[in-house]
Amino acid sequence: MKPRRALALAGFATVCAVVLSGCSVDTLIWGNDGAQVIQTTENLIKDLASGGTSDLVCEDAEADLGTAKDWEGRSAGEPERFFADYWDEQVPLDPQWNINLEGLPEGATPGDKHPGYVFYRETDDGLCVIDVAWSTLIG
Repeated sequence: MKPRRALALAGFATVCAVVLSGCSVDTLIWGNDGAQVIQTTENLIKDLASGGTSDLVCEDAEADLGTAKDWEGRSAGEPERFFADYWDEQVPLDPQWNINLEGLPEGATPGDKHPGYVFYRETDDGLCVIDVAWSTLIG
């Protein structure tokens, strides 16, 4: 089978699986929990980029959320279960999930700081933001 045809067939099969199963591509790739982290992150970004606050922040969180401009142009990346060996500062906060953020605000330049990762705690009401790790744009 030619590579183009195989790729087209694989794409068609994926689309059919999504349509027939009634679930999103994120759910197929990341599972229900991962898809929920992605959707919650998109909602958080929308809330904060609009200049408002978000009810997705945990009551005991002391996260630096920055300004609306910091969240413009951002989108949810890849969710993963929290791995304590990599995130020493967040261990005491007891997060269960983290997700990287993709994209940058318009006009971002080297040296600018931006939200890089969001950390979530699971609660009876769903996910809440317990921390945000900031990254520095490198030229």
